[in-house]
Amino acid sequence: MNSHLNPAKLPGLSKLLVPALVVLTLAGLPGAASAQDSSSSAAAPATSSEQPAPAPAPIDPNAVVATVDGKAITERDLGFIAQDLGQQQLQQVPQDQLRAYLLTQLIGNKLLAAAAAKGGLDQTDDYKAYIAYLTDHALNQAFIQQDVVAAVTDDMVKAAYDKQIAAMPDQDEVEARHILVNTEDDAKAIKTQLDGGADFATLAKEKSIEPGAKDSGGELGYFTQDKMVKPFADAAFAMKVGEISNPIQTQFGWHIIKVEDRRKAAKPTLDQLGAQIKQQLYIAKYTELLKNLRAAAKIDIPDAGLSQQVQTQLGANQ
Repeated sequence: MNSHLNPAKLPGLSKLLVPALVVLTLAGLPGAASAQDSSSSAAAPATSSEQPAPAPAPIDPNAVVATVDGKAITERDLGFIAQDLGQQQLQQVPQDQLRAYLLTQLIGNKLLAAAAAKGGLDQTDDYKAYIAYLTDHALNQAFIQQDVVAAVTDDMVKAAYDKQIAAMPDQDEVEARHILVNTEDDAKAIKTQLDGGADFATLAKEKSIEPGAKDSGGELGYFTQDKMVKPFADAAFAMKVGEISNPIQTQFGWHIIKVEDRRKAAKPTLDQLGAQIKQQLYIAKYTELLKNLRAAAKIDIPDAGLSQQVQTQLGANQ
């Protein structure tokens, strides 16, 4: 019954590193993957045979895909532009046309760049400053890949998972059915029928106003106490297995609850938490490295107000 579920309260992650990590994860850095790697794996058709599909042959990042006025476009270049365009834009392109789409973009880049250089745009101060910025950005990405992403191992993720699970308190969960009606009088009448031996699931199909009750018979499955609104959860977790409640009011109406089972809730598996833990480790590693680099650097910000705001920002991101 989705209407009774509270929003899950997942641990908040810092936004400091997420954009860079998403790019690294999806597209890879120079030489890490080519556009052909991603397009061929995504477009591979399912086979009726149980034999696994053969692994794609390794792609030489230096392999020339095309030349434009004698200037080469390589597999590595396809990877670069796939990274720049991003997953969201590339999802709009049919997989069997992805390489052609990327190559078309690169050909346009080569032609426009040559025209710009011919016009002397590569000699302007703005161009040179932007190239310096892009160089810093590329080195930043390479550093993150080598010293952050590659530094977080599966063993580190497993150790962090084990620590989190050990600290996670045990929780009970119950399996229950309910019947939801609009008024207390309706709920009391249904409780009287149940006390007289009426079948709970049958009455739920006939009487409950919950969408889907006609099919589910009021079945809610297993849930922990935090997953239901408080009056409902308090009642359900105070009941014994097999017990049927008196009418319970919530903002959704009046409920009659039947508890069918109680057990210890299973804790999340490594597969369920692994990606989240890996992000946490990335962020912790990145934050530590950047903090150490800042401590060893001489940073001068002449504007006192701006300097104070930067210090505040740094404090918020520690």
